[in-house]
Amino acid sequence: MTVHRLFSRLHMPDKYTKEKRSEIMSKIRSKGTQIELTMKRALEEQGIEFDYQPKVFGTPDFLIPPNIAVFCDSSFWHGRNWNKLKKKLPKGYWRAHIEENRKRDKLVNVQLQKEGYVVFRFWDYQIVKHMNRCIGKIQKTLKASVKANLLTKKKHFKLTEPYRLGNT
Repeated sequence: MTVHRLFSRLHMPDKYTKEKRSEIMSKIRSKGTQIELTMKRALEEQGIEFDYQPKVFGTPDFLIPPNIAVFCDSSFWHGRNWNKLKKKLPKGYWRAHIEENRKRDKLVNVQLQKEGYVVFRFWDYQIVKHMNRCIGKIQKTLKASVKANLLTKKKHFKLTEPYRLGNT
Protein backbone atom coordinates (compact mmCIF):
# COMPACT_ATOMS: atom_id res chain seq x y z
CA MET A 1 0.00 0.00 0.00
CA THR A 2 1.40 3.37 -0.93
CA VAL A 3 1.77 6.09 1.66
CA HIS A 4 -0.72 8.23 -0.30
CA ARG A 5 -3.40 5.52 -0.11
CA LEU A 6 -2.70 5.09 3.59
CA PHE A 7 -3.14 8.83 4.18
CA SER A 8 -6.46 8.89 2.36
CA ARG A 9 -7.70 5.99 4.46
CA LEU A 10 -6.75 7.73 7.70
CA HIS A 11 -9.52 10.27 7.21
CA MET A 12 -12.17 7.59 6.96
CA PRO A 13 -13.67 5.89 10.00
CA ASP A 14 -12.05 2.53 10.61
CA LYS A 15 -14.15 -0.35 9.32
CA TYR A 16 -12.53 -2.71 11.83
CA THR A 17 -13.04 -2.95 15.55
CA LYS A 18 -10.24 -1.78 17.79
CA GLU A 19 -9.32 -5.39 18.54
CA LYS A 20 -9.27 -6.42 14.87
CA ARG A 21 -7.20 -3.34 13.90
CA SER A 22 -4.75 -4.20 16.68
CA GLU A 23 -4.43 -7.75 15.36
CA ILE A 24 -3.85 -6.50 11.80
CA MET A 25 -1.24 -3.95 12.90
CA SER A 26 0.59 -6.48 15.07
CA LYS A 27 1.38 -8.45 11.92
CA ILE A 28 3.31 -5.58 10.33
CA ARG A 29 6.97 -6.53 10.51
CA SER A 30 9.60 -4.26 12.00
CA LYS A 31 12.46 -6.55 10.94
CA GLY A 32 13.08 -8.11 7.57
CA THR A 33 11.11 -5.45 5.71
CA GLN A 34 11.37 -5.02 1.96
CA ILE A 35 13.49 -1.87 2.30
CA GLU A 36 15.89 -3.67 4.66
CA LEU A 37 16.22 -6.61 2.29
CA THR A 38 16.83 -4.24 -0.63
CA MET A 39 19.59 -2.50 1.34
CA LYS A 40 21.03 -5.85 2.41
CA ARG A 41 21.29 -7.01 -1.22
CA ALA A 42 22.95 -3.75 -2.26
CA LEU A 43 25.52 -3.95 0.55
CA GLU A 44 26.30 -7.57 -0.37
CA GLU A 45 26.63 -6.70 -4.07
CA GLN A 46 29.15 -3.99 -3.20
CA GLY A 47 31.11 -6.35 -0.94
CA ILE A 48 30.48 -4.22 2.14
CA GLU A 49 30.72 -6.26 5.33
CA PHE A 50 27.96 -5.71 7.87
CA ASP A 51 26.11 -7.13 10.84
CA TYR A 52 22.36 -7.36 10.32
CA GLN A 53 20.11 -6.32 13.23
CA PRO A 54 23.04 -6.12 15.70
CA LYS A 55 22.48 -6.01 19.44
CA VAL A 56 23.54 -2.36 19.76
CA PHE A 57 21.65 0.50 21.39
CA GLY A 58 18.81 1.56 19.10
CA THR A 59 19.05 -1.66 17.07
CA PRO A 60 20.28 -0.27 13.77
CA ASP A 61 19.30 -2.33 10.74
CA PHE A 62 22.97 -2.65 9.79
CA LEU A 63 26.26 -2.09 11.57
CA ILE A 64 29.17 -1.63 9.20
CA PRO A 65 32.63 -1.91 10.76
CA PRO A 66 34.27 0.00 12.14
CA ASN A 67 31.63 2.55 13.15
CA ILE A 68 28.68 3.04 10.77
CA ALA A 69 25.10 2.45 11.91
CA VAL A 70 22.48 2.31 9.14
CA PHE A 71 18.72 2.60 9.64
CA CYS A 72 16.15 1.96 6.89
CA ASP A 73 13.18 4.13 7.88
CA SER A 74 9.63 3.92 6.56
CA SER A 75 8.24 7.32 5.59
CA PHE A 76 5.02 6.70 7.49
CA TRP A 77 6.29 5.08 10.69
CA HIS A 78 9.18 7.52 11.13
CA GLY A 79 7.26 10.63 10.08
CA ARG A 80 8.86 11.88 6.89
CA ASN A 81 7.57 15.38 6.06
CA TRP A 82 6.13 15.45 9.57
CA ASN A 83 4.48 18.87 9.36
CA LYS A 84 2.37 17.74 6.41
CA LEU A 85 1.79 14.23 7.70
CA LYS A 86 0.56 15.21 11.17
CA LYS A 87 -2.11 17.46 9.64
CA LYS A 88 -3.50 14.44 7.82
CA LEU A 89 -3.47 12.16 10.86
CA PRO A 90 -6.34 12.14 13.32
CA LYS A 91 -5.38 13.37 16.76
CA GLY A 92 -4.72 10.59 19.17
CA TYR A 93 -2.99 7.27 18.75
CA TRP A 94 -1.31 7.59 15.33
CA ARG A 95 -0.02 11.09 15.85
CA ALA A 96 1.32 10.21 19.32
CA HIS A 97 2.80 6.93 18.07
CA ILE A 98 4.75 8.55 15.24
CA GLU A 99 5.85 11.45 17.45
CA GLU A 100 7.28 8.90 19.90
CA ASN A 101 9.08 7.14 17.04
CA ARG A 102 10.61 10.45 15.97
CA LYS A 103 11.72 11.28 19.52
CA ARG A 104 13.25 7.83 19.92
CA ASP A 105 15.06 8.19 16.56
CA LYS A 106 16.64 11.47 17.73
CA LEU A 107 17.67 9.96 21.06
CA VAL A 108 19.20 6.93 19.33
CA ASN A 109 21.10 9.17 16.89
CA VAL A 110 22.59 11.26 19.70
CA GLN A 111 23.57 8.25 21.81
CA LEU A 112 25.17 6.36 18.93
CA GLN A 113 27.10 9.47 17.88
CA LYS A 114 28.35 9.86 21.47
CA GLU A 115 29.58 6.27 21.24
CA GLY A 116 31.54 7.14 18.09
CA TYR A 117 29.18 5.87 15.40
CA VAL A 118 28.36 7.61 12.15
CA VAL A 119 24.58 7.29 11.83
CA PHE A 120 22.79 7.05 8.50
CA ARG A 121 19.01 7.07 8.28
CA PHE A 122 17.74 6.38 4.80
CA TRP A 123 14.07 6.86 3.93
CA ASP A 124 12.28 4.09 2.09
CA TYR A 125 11.97 6.17 -1.09
CA GLN A 126 15.74 6.83 -1.05
CA ILE A 127 16.44 3.12 -0.81
CA VAL A 128 14.02 2.29 -3.61
CA LYS A 129 14.79 5.14 -6.01
CA HIS A 130 18.33 6.25 -5.14
CA MET A 131 20.15 3.21 -3.79
CA ASN A 132 23.36 4.20 -5.57
CA ARG A 133 23.41 7.46 -3.57
CA CYS A 134 22.83 5.61 -0.29
CA ILE A 135 25.63 3.16 -1.01
CA GLY A 136 27.85 6.02 -2.21
CA LYS A 137 27.46 7.83 1.12
CA ILE A 138 28.31 4.66 3.02
CA GLN A 139 31.37 3.97 0.83
CA LYS A 140 32.60 7.55 1.14
CA THR A 141 32.31 7.38 4.93
CA LEU A 142 34.00 3.96 5.00
CA LYS A 143 36.96 5.29 3.02
CA ALA A 144 37.29 8.31 5.31
CA SER A 145 36.95 6.08 8.37
CA VAL A 146 39.64 3.66 7.19
CA LYS A 147 41.98 6.56 6.42
CA ALA A 148 41.34 8.17 9.84
CA ASN A 149 41.71 4.79 11.55
CA LEU A 150 45.12 4.23 9.97
CA LEU A 151 46.29 7.62 11.17
CA THR A 152 44.84 7.02 14.63
CA LYS A 153 46.46 3.61 14.94
CA LYS A 154 49.88 5.07 14.17
CA LYS A 155 49.45 7.78 16.81
CA HIS A 156 47.94 5.30 19.23
CA PHE A 157 50.90 2.95 18.82
CA LYS A 158 53.37 5.73 19.66
CA LEU A 159 51.41 6.77 22.73
CA THR A 160 50.87 3.30 24.18
CA GLU A 161 54.32 1.88 23.51
CA PRO A 162 56.64 4.23 25.41
CA TYR A 163 60.35 3.56 25.61
CA ARG A 164 61.08 1.60 28.82
CA LEU A 165 64.25 1.57 30.79
CA GLY A 166 65.46 -1.78 32.03
CA ASN A 167 63.04 -4.66 32.64
CA THR A 168 60.13 -2.70 34.09
